[in-house]
Amino acid sequence: MMTDLRPPRLAALRRVRLAAWQRAILAWIVLAALIFVAARYFKHPAFHFWRGAEMPTLLLAAIGGACLAYRALRAASRRGRLEPALRLAACLLLLCLVAGQEGGFRWQRLQVLRGGVAMARMGRHFVVGFRDFDDLQTLAERGLIGGIYITRRNLRGESVQSLRRRIDALQATRARAGLPPLFVVADQEGGTVSHLSPLIEPMPSLATLVAEGEENLEMRARDYGERQGRALAALGINMNLSPVVDLAPGKKGDWADRHTLIERRAIAADPRIVTKVAAAYGAGLAANGILPTVKHFPGLGRVEGDTHLVEASLTLTPAERAADWLPFREVTARTGAAMMLSHVRLPDIDPHAPASLSRTLVQDVLRGKDGDGWNYQGILMTDDLNMGAVYAAGIGHAAAAALDAGVDLVLVSHDPDQYYRALHAAAAQWRNDGIDARRESESAKRLDRYWKGIAQASATLRAPQPK
Repeated sequence: MMTDLRPPRLAALRRVRLAAWQRAILAWIVLAALIFVAARYFKHPAFHFWRGAEMPTLLLAAIGGACLAYRALRAASRRGRLEPALRLAACLLLLCLVAGQEGGFRWQRLQVLRGGVAMARMGRHFVVGFRDFDDLQTLAERGLIGGIYITRRNLRGESVQSLRRRIDALQATRARAGLPPLFVVADQEGGTVSHLSPLIEPMPSLATLVAEGEENLEMRARDYGERQGRALAALGINMNLSPVVDLAPGKKGDWADRHTLIERRAIAADPRIVTKVAAAYGAGLAANGILPTVKHFPGLGRVEGDTHLVEASLTLTPAERAADWLPFREVTARTGAAMMLSHVRLPDIDPHAPASLSRTLVQDVLRGKDGDGWNYQGILMTDDLNMGAVYAAGIGHAAAAALDAGVDLVLVSHDPDQYYRALHAAAAQWRNDGIDARRESESAKRLDRYWKGIAQASATLRAPQPK
């Protein structure tokens, strides 16, 4: 057995030096992580839950680290100054990154709130989430948004009556400004996706109707839609992101599918049954002034992966395409429903862009009047642009690409702050001719026609009936 013959003071000094070395390594790991977060993930949708503490935390870390590094630099010998000097420089870099990112965001937000022709022209296509109704007043009054997304996260403390008063106040603001009404959008599918419950009564998924058998299936689906539609209309909602017409995959989702979970939300695997239920349900919503929205075109039942997090592609045979797309074509034709475009890619149609941003898919397939075109003239809406499948390339790029493709509404719901980045970029693209003026104008006309149709229908209902 060997014994340590070094003097006790020397052995203790070595242990202290080793501990200091370990602390330096730990400091560098933390600094590198914070710099990476500040450079790539500052105000990122994935970290929206700590948005209020994000900037203060990073600033305090940068300032505190800089103070410690400066103190170490002052105390170090000439030969030992390199490491604390580099650490001080890294802390100052972190400080500059945080200040620059926050300053850039605040400047973009200020430019959006100032409004102007380009901001208003692009803003009318945005449906946005929010944290507080007070945040919406200026946006609604200046025409900088076309709709709002209502969910549990922005309804804390609200009752049915208070929510209705707030929505009515926003719609009155629009009317005074001479602007069309706002789309007031809910995501109330029933079952696991019931984002307004318990404010309104939760209902089981539409798949439960199918499980009860085909007898009177359409009548039961229509009754379901009317019941849900009345509850939504009582709140002031006028658009629901339902029904899901993706075909049931017949298997449990992939382990990486943490959010889409179509197997829990789909009506059935048979496109005939899906069409029957969804059309009747959509008619029930429409009878109560709620615009149904079929989703998620081109269908997510066969998709491997979760577009909330990553890109995903879908290759369909002609038979699979006919089956998967039948409910989308039939339900929109029968009910006038809007259609939500997912962020999945169809490489055989457009190898360069997901469905939500694809000019080829929108103009040649959905809007097309020749060949296999659907001649669909209803409202097209993207899935949330905060999702990883499109956000990674830049939410501003995604918004501009969708509008250039001829999509009518772009959804920015999960992280409301991203709206300012997206609209700022879309307006810049518009000013630089990066968004096709003809397609955007046609899109605006579709929105106007929809609201004119609603106004005419309301006037007809209010008019005295002949005796």
